[in-house]
Amino acid sequence: MTETVHVYAGECTTTHRSSDDSCHQRGRVVVVHKPDGTVLVHDAEGYQPVAWLTRAEAVHRETDGDGGFAIVAVKDRERLRVESHGDPDHARHDATPAGTRVGTCRKCDGTLVRARGAVTCLDCPAEYGLPRDAAMLDSTCDCGLPRMAVERGARFELCVDRDCEDLDGAVRERFDREWSCPDCDGDLRVLRERTLYLGCENSPDCEETFTLPDRSVVGTCDCGLPRVPSDSGRGDDPTCRGDSRCLDADCDETPETV
Repeated sequence: MTETVHVYAGECTTTHRSSDDSCHQRGRVVVVHKPDGTVLVHDAEGYQPVAWLTRAEAVHRETDGDGGFAIVAVKDRERLRVESHGDPDHARHDATPAGTRVGTCRKCDGTLVRARGAVTCLDCPAEYGLPRDAAMLDSTCDCGLPRMAVERGARFELCVDRDCEDLDGAVRERFDREWSCPDCDGDLRVLRERTLYLGCENSPDCEETFTLPDRSVVGTCDCGLPRVPSDSGRGDDPTCRGDSRCLDADCDETPETV
C-alpha cells in the first residue's frame, strides 16, 4: 500500500534529548520522515544516521515565513528536533513495503511482493497475511494469487488468501480428533486462539493443550500424541522414525530407535 515519505535537505541543527543526555549537531543533512513516525538524519559520512528517533509517538512540522522548517519528534522521554537554516528543500515521495516479487495483484494488476509477514500489492491496498513459516511456491491459485506451503503436522499447499483456501479449515479436516488426550483419553481438537493448537474436547474439565506441530508428523506415541522429527534428527527425511520424539517434551514413553 502506497504511503508518503517526506524528505528534507539543507543546513540544519539537530538536537536530541533523552532523560540523561543531550546532543547538538549542525551540518548539511538529509532528513527522512517515514509514515510510521520514524525520523532519520543523515550526513555525508557512513551508512548510519547521525540522529534518529524510531516510531515516534508524535511528529510535528513547524514552518516559518521564509520557507524554513522545524521537525519535532517525541517518544517516551526522548525528543528529536531538527531545525533548518537558510532555504531548505522539501519533497514528498510515494513509498511502499519492499520485498521479493511473488506475483500479480488480481484487483489492479499491480506487483505483489512478500514483505514483513505479508503479501502486499505495490499499487493498491490489497494485503494477505502469511504464517511466519510460510514458503512461497511457484504455482498460482485459480483465483490468480500466488500459493504458499505451510507445515502443520503435514505439508499444506494453499492460496495466500485465506478467504479462498482456509489454512485452519484444511488443518482441522486433516487432524481434528486425530489424536487422544494423554490425560483423559478424550479427543484432541484443532483450535485457534492467536495461533492453531491442540486442545482436549473435555475442556474445561481437562485443560491439556499442545502446540500444533510445525513439521510433518511421523507417527503416534504410546501416550496418544503425535511424534515429530527430533531437533537433532538425521537429515531432512520426515519419515525417519528413528530420530522422532513425542510432541510432549515431558513424555515418559521410551523414544523410538532404529
